[in-house]
Amino acid sequence: MFDALIRKLDMAGSLTEADHQTVRHLSLRSRQIPARQDLTCEGDRPENVHLILSGFACRYKVLPRGKRNITALMVPGDFCDLHVAILNERDHSIATMTPCMVVEIPRATIRDLTENHPRIAHAMWWATLVDEAILRERLISLAGREASRRIAHLFCELLLRLQAVGLAREDGYAIPFTQVDLADMLGLTPVHVNRVLRDLRSTGLIVLAQRRLRIPDVTRLKAYCEFNPNYLHRVPRRN
Repeated sequence: MFDALIRKLDMAGSLTEADHQTVRHLSLRSRQIPARQDLTCEGDRPENVHLILSGFACRYKVLPRGKRNITALMVPGDFCDLHVAILNERDHSIATMTPCMVVEIPRATIRDLTENHPRIAHAMWWATLVDEAILRERLISLAGREASRRIAHLFCELLLRLQAVGLAREDGYAIPFTQVDLADMLGLTPVHVNRVLRDLRSTGLIVLAQRRLRIPDVTRLKAYCEFNPNYLHRVPRRN
């Protein structure tokens, strides 16, 4: 059940087989959540940490006039705010974007893992730092990349993140998002997203059909959006 999480945490470079077994033997129940459902809302008192086992979820905020802004995208193996139980209340909401298998981890379990399993604690801190790095890169996209490169950059990022947990091929993956979802992730309008996707298709940079993205030439797409994967920190520190 926890294979995606273990594959992700292994990228921190410190887990042993005993650590794998500790994670696998956690006494936690998973539940299936439909698409477009809130897991927790802004203002809630956080008690548990959500872990996504399958599907896609997001962090979001809604502006006073009703505009949704997606601030982060969670894929299988991702925690939703690992250390949120430190806070008195949530400052954002978390929702499923597709049907998701979700585990709620009590904060006592998180405390046990961080206090009694140092290698797992190290890997969990690594995961938190990568989440922060992804957010920084998203801010750079919003501030400095034109729309077509903004979308191409997101597609390149998701390719690597999904490959890391065994959910993408070398040249593509399932992409169940609507154009409204992409607009809310990237600070665009749905009409603009439609136009950009059409342009990326026409130039042969992507093939998008039946909710699946194929990238005919990954190197070309990365060059187009000047994609540098260093912020995903896939190479662990050895000393």
